[in-house]
Amino acid sequence: MKRIRAFFSSANRSLQQRLAIAIAIAIATAVAVTGVAAYALTLVTVYNQLDAELVDVANITSGALAEDLENMGGIDTSTWRAANVIVMLVRSDNHTIAMPGRQVTLELGPDELTVARTSQGWSSRTGVNSAGGLTRIVAVPLVDQQQHYALVVGRPLAPTLAILQTTGLSLLVFGGVGAAIAAAIGYVIAKSGLQPIRQLSDAVLSIAATNKLTPVEIRGDDEIADLGQTFNRMLKALESSRERQRRLIADAGHELRTPLTSMRTNVELLVADERQGMLPDGARSEILRDVAAQLGEFTQLVGDLVQLSREETVQPAPEAVDLREIIHHALDRVKRRGPGLSWRVRLDPLYLVGEPDALERAVTNLLDNAVKFSPAGGTITVELIGDRLRVADEGPGIADEDLPHVFERFYRSEHARATTGSGLGLSIVAQTIQAHGGWVKAGHAPEGGAELIARLPGSPIPPEEQEADHDEDAAPF
Repeated sequence: MKRIRAFFSSANRSLQQRLAIAIAIAIATAVAVTGVAAYALTLVTVYNQLDAELVDVANITSGALAEDLENMGGIDTSTWRAANVIVMLVRSDNHTIAMPGRQVTLELGPDELTVARTSQGWSSRTGVNSAGGLTRIVAVPLVDQQQHYALVVGRPLAPTLAILQTTGLSLLVFGGVGAAIAAAIGYVIAKSGLQPIRQLSDAVLSIAATNKLTPVEIRGDDEIADLGQTFNRMLKALESSRERQRRLIADAGHELRTPLTSMRTNVELLVADERQGMLPDGARSEILRDVAAQLGEFTQLVGDLVQLSREETVQPAPEAVDLREIIHHALDRVKRRGPGLSWRVRLDPLYLVGEPDALERAVTNLLDNAVKFSPAGGTITVELIGDRLRVADEGPGIADEDLPHVFERFYRSEHARATTGSGLGLSIVAQTIQAHGGWVKAGHAPEGGAELIARLPGSPIPPEEQEADHDEDAAPF
């Protein structure tokens, strides 16, 4: 068995060769089993037919015998010689009587003696005659004057064996021809069956050589067609991923060019002033402050790009996260950036499984967006009710035409272009919330400004209480 597995798993043979060999072996095995079964059936049929003929001969012979059984009177020996039949009698005391004038006799055994003694049934077997030739021997009971005999009839098997030998050779030859045809058929089937796989392989090589994600043509409705459809879906996903990468790189390049250009201009002015002293008093300090601000904007942009480049799926932490704590941490950071603003906060319990750092960054971006567009002395509303986090401000709000695009990467409305930022903050919010199994939407707040609502699936019950309730429910009564 190990050798067979090693044969088919050999790396030196192609899949087409192994499949062709497997088909040929399978068909050849079927032909061989069929041939053996046919030969065995033929053998049994021939011997049964021969036994039936000999029984008929014995019945006819018993009727032709005269009362003088000891001399086999009344039997026509020439007829039985012409029929190539040897006739003998065996008495219950093992006394044998041969057909007159017959030089070749039968080698009788216990089967014939049993028939003579019991006078029941009949026997058949393959034995030998006095000349050493194989003979089919049949014995039937015969009773005369209270003497029990067995009439034994035999026929040489040489003609029958010659027929069986011819039949066996014919089956062997035809089986070999069938195996050869099976090998050819197996090769053709393997070649045609593997053609779609070969097309997929050619498509992969073409993609590797040309870098063009061209879908393969699908024919049929079988497993190979399913493989081709899966391959095309993979190509579509790769094309989509490539397009997102191209768009991200293009947008990032565009957004990075502006602060870099401004920073380069300011640095060139500082270098020129160092050489020629061309700047007025106080201008150098102002330029340095601009450079520091540009560096901060550049750093934020790079951080946002790194955040967006991460996997969109979240590996859940082993412990639940209290979203109220995350919101409190974000509020502590953002409040320092909006002095003079009022905060209306309501936080109900909500526990969920997720990544605390990513969630805090998302909440911080929501709050930063509200601070950025809030007027001086305005109020920002932060509410966590059920599984909904709502952040609303009293700013100019979001135009209706901008609502479908606020969570797109690098998208900035006309009002937002006058403020600092990369246009990636809300994109990070959407990505993080979706990765945690939720959603986020933008709308108009009753307070008059923008309203951002995020849904995060969780539970108001702490995890330890959930486990306790589960244990109580599982406890037997």
